[in-house]
Amino acid sequence: MTLEIGRRAALTRSYTVRDMQEFAVLAGENARVPDTVPGPLIGGLFSYLLGVKLPGRGTNYLKQSLEFLAPAPVGEPLTASVTVTRLRPEKHLVDLETVCEAADGTRICQGRALVYVEDVGKG
Repeated sequence: MTLEIGRRAALTRSYTVRDMQEFAVLAGENARVPDTVPGPLIGGLFSYLLGVKLPGRGTNYLKQSLEFLAPAPVGEPLTASVTVTRLRPEKHLVDLETVCEAADGTRICQGRALVYVEDVGKG
């Protein structure tokens, strides 16, 4: 996939009650089972997109900011997307907008990512 401003990749995933139970087990012995999808699981969707889809293999995460705007419902599809907003080939840097939305279009979170890509010209 060629890197260019406006290029977008997205992923839709639903987290189940079982996923929330497993998250609580991983979080520690006193962790309660969350009733909404926790931020780290949403952040993981962005990590996947950046490392596998856009820019893809060889991408190094430098910075991520996320602003959570609404609870993410368990059992409902969430769509995470990353969109290229700036290319700095001389520094091997790519800036991206990150967004996660519920099926009804409610924006769950939004943010920015900065990644290092060895060859910004190839993506």
